Amino acid sequence: QVHLVESGGGLVQPGGSLRLSCAATAFTLENYCIGWFRQAPGKEREGVAMIDRSNTAEYADSVKGRFTISRDNSRKRVLLEMKNLKPEDTAVYYCHAQSLSDSSQDGWGQGTQVTVSS
Repeated sequence: QVHLVESGGGLVQPGGSLRLSCAATAFTLENYCIGWFRQAPGKEREGVAMIDRSNTAEYADSVKGRFTISRDNSRKRVLLEMKNLKPEDTAVYYCHAQSLSDSSQDGWGQGTQVTVSS
């Protein structure tokens, strides 16, 4: 069973920084591709960043150069460092885990709210 818990969200001023954490329990993190998604009010959920087992990362154009995704398999967590935050980054952020060996094995966290406002 894939179980994920996000943390680290909050209220930050434009230009500020936050670090989100996605903690994995009950499964082996290194066997999964992990992605961060976000959903703003009235909008569809969109991909923000992803990292595979070889630590290759990909980013949405809107966050390139500002967000960094990393994984710490020993601590069973994936981090999303967010810098120079903008009001348009305001959303609920979710992490998602996808098994690399079984496409039916995946899971979502409950989400953490990020609000960028002065």
